[in-house]
Amino acid sequence: MAPRLPFQSLRTIPKFSLTAPPNTSIHVHCHPTTSYPPDRRRPISTYGYIQAKALVYPSQGSPKEVLSLHTHSLAPPHSNLVNLRTLAAPLNPADINQIQGTYPALPPFTTTLGTPTPTAIPGNEACFEVLSAGQSVKTVKVGDWVIPARTGLGTWRTHLQCSEEKVMRVDKSGLSATQVGSVSVNPVTAWQMLKGFGELNGERGDWFVQNGANSGVGRAAIQFGKRWGLRSIAIVRSREGKEGEELRRQLEELGATKVVTEEEILSRDFSDRVKEWTNGGKDRVGLALNCVGGKASISMARCLSSGATMVTYGAMSKSPMAIPASMLIFKDVRFTGFWVSKWGDTFPELKRGVVDEVLGLMREGLFKDGPVVECPWGWESKEEELVEAVEGTLGGFRKGKGVFVFGDT
Repeated sequence: MAPRLPFQSLRTIPKFSLTAPPNTSIHVHCHPTTSYPPDRRRPISTYGYIQAKALVYPSQGSPKEVLSLHTHSLAPPHSNLVNLRTLAAPLNPADINQIQGTYPALPPFTTTLGTPTPTAIPGNEACFEVLSAGQSVKTVKVGDWVIPARTGLGTWRTHLQCSEEKVMRVDKSGLSATQVGSVSVNPVTAWQMLKGFGELNGERGDWFVQNGANSGVGRAAIQFGKRWGLRSIAIVRSREGKEGEELRRQLEELGATKVVTEEEILSRDFSDRVKEWTNGGKDRVGLALNCVGGKASISMARCLSSGATMVTYGAMSKSPMAIPASMLIFKDVRFTGFWVSKWGDTFPELKRGVVDEVLGLMREGLFKDGPVVECPWGWESKEEELVEAVEGTLGGFRKGKGVFVFGDT
């Protein structure tokens, strides 16, 4: 086995000067270097190896029970490989489901990182900076920002090495790492559901209705819908007092036409209210976006016009939907599903096009980010701190989407 390579920080690598008078041995004098700026303080060996850390798990289960922080090393890249530094990595519900083993697509368990037993790395979204590239790499260069081209890359880590086709370059100008790192799931899901289902017509002011309207997908759908001439009914869970009023104001500012609570849509007179809003039912409500499931989602479906579509992309209530036969027979309402991971992996060029469009809107200030709860990750961050941040995503009302934001790694 090759000897273990010594690691030290760039901040402490010495400068060497050599003197060799005739007929004498060479003497090495070490002088301390000046400090590097924080964005360049990366643990690296004199041989080009990088020290990295990753959250890993050896089996499915509760995050607090199976996650651990593992330190390993990355060799200099060769051929078509690139070494990346993670700048931001969101904490999505699907990531938690993968750890729990309840998600249909699970990451592989390997010993690639040098763990004593096979482990998997969670995380599907991120923004990376290219640190170095092999001699055959053509699509990216050092300093570029990239995002995963497909799901399952494993992004909850400080650094990684992968082949260039596993990432795609993005134009980082005018954008933050959090914006770039969060673009490929929520905004892309909202964009494709509005464009791909329901045959909505913005010129005639068609309507769509959605639950979970405060989520990242919900906020994105409101903004895209408004931009495309669509009107919307945004359904949220009830909040008391000023918190509820503030949420309503936020969603209306984003472009929601009406904001209501789940309790309201369960009331007997809600269909009459929708009829009043839609010009006596003459204006078309052509699409429902469902991430909740259960009884409330069927109440939402009752708002739909004949021939409309309900798209389910989540099931937060974990309750099944009992679809009345009358909706299928007399109103011809279509029920279908959408899984952005499968869509993006099947149509990578379409995904790239949507990502570029959304980032362009962000750059121009035409798309507002959802609230974010930053979870700092530095080289000195403790395992329990990172696991606690993951566990925080399982709570009820949250102030925003959790995102690992990487500092001095």
